[in-house]
Amino acid sequence: MTANPAKRPRGRFALTALALALLATFIGLIALGGWQIQRRAWKLDLIQRVEARVHAPPGAAPTQSEWPRIDAAGYEYRHIRLHGRYLPGHDTLTQAVTELGPGFWLIAPFRTDDGQTVLINRGFVPSAREVPAAAPTDTQIDGLLRLSEPGGGFMRNNAPAQNRWYSRDVAAIAAARGLPDVAPYFLDADRAAPLPSDPNAEPVWPVGGLTVIKFPNNHLQYALTWFALALMVVAAGWRVALEERRLRRARAPAAGGRQ
Repeated sequence: MTANPAKRPRGRFALTALALALLATFIGLIALGGWQIQRRAWKLDLIQRVEARVHAPPGAAPTQSEWPRIDAAGYEYRHIRLHGRYLPGHDTLTQAVTELGPGFWLIAPFRTDDGQTVLINRGFVPSAREVPAAAPTDTQIDGLLRLSEPGGGFMRNNAPAQNRWYSRDVAAIAAARGLPDVAPYFLDADRAAPLPSDPNAEPVWPVGGLTVIKFPNNHLQYALTWFALALMVVAAGWRVALEERRLRRARAPAAGGRQ
């Protein structure tokens, strides 16, 4: 391949600017790839911690003094156990779509033996199904601690005045139901009875244990993409260097002949 005689080599300033741009791009892409590797390690650790919490035996609920410190990193998906009674007359239905189809989560307040009030997601009910309120008798509830979902969901805002709920917003539900001093989390109750093996049989509503625990982990793919782009930048720089070398060699005889 011969150099285009009409094309001149780049000047020193242009070459320096191009080299710096390619170097900055290369460093930036390598940094992004390294960041994705770090994110992958963090995500794998998160998945391991959540799996350990979900499958651990039920433990005690956070005390009221812990409520201000409850966050996703330290508390979400903890498997906990509550003893107490449901508070009748304060149930809330929040819109849901699950593996069983569209319907609602049935949220009911629960007063523990030590005086805490916790919202319990008793489970899923279909849209056309009416479920009687839980009896206010001594009850033990096992489930997963979940953080409040403020605002709404399904691209809609909660409308407490119209009793339309699209997310499990603990503070808003507690205020709408006149419940003071409610814990800043809710509990996804474990499944009380297995789903029937016959697809035509009716489950026992509400169906608990439908918590979706899924953490997308595409960080390795992203890292490989950034590293591949970094190699492309190196290849582009190498091609520019070879082109400059050919141009300068092609012009060297002509410059010598004009002496």
